[in-house]
Amino acid sequence: MIEPKPEFLKRMKELLKDENDFQNYLSIIKKPTRNIIRVNTIKISEQELIKKIEKKWKIDKIFENALEIKSDLLPGALGKAVEHQLGLYYIQELSSMLPPLALEPREGEAILDLCAAPGSKTTQISMLMQNKGTIIANDIRIDRLKALQTNLDRCGCTNVITTKMNGINLCSNLEKKNILFDKILLDAPCSGEGIVRSDPNVLLMWNLNMIKKIASEQRKLISAALSCLKRGGILVYSTCTHAPEENEFIIEYALKNFNIELQEIKLPIKSRDGIVSWEGEKLNSEIKFCRRIYPQDNDSEGFFIAKLIKK
Repeated sequence: MIEPKPEFLKRMKELLKDENDFQNYLSIIKKPTRNIIRVNTIKISEQELIKKIEKKWKIDKIFENALEIKSDLLPGALGKAVEHQLGLYYIQELSSMLPPLALEPREGEAILDLCAAPGSKTTQISMLMQNKGTIIANDIRIDRLKALQTNLDRCGCTNVITTKMNGINLCSNLEKKNILFDKILLDAPCSGEGIVRSDPNVLLMWNLNMIKKIASEQRKLISAALSCLKRGGILVYSTCTHAPEENEFIIEYALKNFNIELQEIKLPIKSRDGIVSWEGEKLNSEIKFCRRIYPQDNDSEGFFIAKLIKK
């Protein structure tokens, strides 16, 4: 296990406040992540998939279409299984499933997934839409876009158009052509503090300058995304980090600069309110409606989710 930097620990302790909570956090990030899969109901029902795989694995249901494989597995076993190759399920961390649930996509809607690759959330959105409607799934990197397309094909997602562009430029082009969306998912690039269980190298790269640089890009992305959202439309902003500069402060920026409001989010696992003050700076009281998911609360990775409606 790579040891977190002192400044990282100091910030996490300040976020969590309670010493027992902090110790629980330190304990959980040293443990491997659980084996979680999402049933792909485009191809199979939850009940049918359970019948197929319970012969070889012990399964626990977490919430609808989210299953945990409790059996001991060889490395790569879930990815090599024929059910995975056929697209009957997607290997997806528990917290990663939450932003599409918050977005609540519906059949027939026009949806933009601005930073889509490798496709866990795109395929989930397509599934929730029952393949009816249109998703624009964008990413800037060709290698990630190839992975996205592979996952879309494997999962049978036929209502998705993929694009390769800088997200800010894409939104600008769409706005100029008056192409607006019912809903937008902005799962923003971030410092990754929440995924240290699966990628401990995050702790090596972590530094405050990186957080400030990423936050600057996130402000540009959310501004661009809101410009091509319909009135009454919903934008879900999410990250896999705990840093307030990349989370609540981005939402504070959006509230100050756009005619939007925050909506409450109901999630199927434990979450905590967004913080409304950090390092002496007070934020809009609405920001409590944001949701923080900490690893120690659900034996998961960490996430942040906010749901905005455009007035």
